[in-house]
Amino acid sequence: MSEVRAFYLEHPTLTGAGFVLASLGIVLYAPLVATISMHLLRIEGRRPVLALTQLATGTATLLLNLLPMLLWAMATFRTDRSDDTVLLLHDMGWLILFPAIMLFCLQNLSIGIAVLSGQTVFPRWVGYVNFFVAVSFIPDIFAYFFHSGPFAWNGVLVFWLALTTYCIFLFTMSWACLQANKADKANTAAVPVAA
Repeated sequence: MSEVRAFYLEHPTLTGAGFVLASLGIVLYAPLVATISMHLLRIEGRRPVLALTQLATGTATLLLNLLPMLLWAMATFRTDRSDDTVLLLHDMGWLILFPAIMLFCLQNLSIGIAVLSGQTVFPRWVGYVNFFVAVSFIPDIFAYFFHSGPFAWNGVLVFWLALTTYCIFLFTMSWACLQANKADKANTAAVPVAA
């Protein structure tokens, strides 16, 4: 416990500022979610079930990623907190961040299904990457039951696999959206304006 308390309260202002900075970074996920939604709307047309599912689950994922940063920043707010209170805020943050990730899995599945539906907005491999990312997060639900080992919140199958595949998702979808934006802009520029 003393390690957890020391992490939050040895330099509370600096640690709290780090969590505030991280929360600002997490908010930048919103434009990516919106851009993905716009491209999925192009794919689905008049029945955008997958686009709306992606938008809803992406927004909820953003909030679930933001909440732990706020809890951890709260842990740094008062240096006279009891060890139990600091540990509770610490555990709440981690056990909200990882096990509640099923919304993110549904977001990935929605993107993957839409991409593999025969569209031309994103390359097909982007759909398979999203399926892989969704499957890679399944071990996260076991974090509620393990205090150590590969299924603990800081274990290789929960923390490190999730962090790695989340980065893969961010890079893949950012690249795919940039390419789709360029193609859409080129297509729009090529369409003659009716006089």
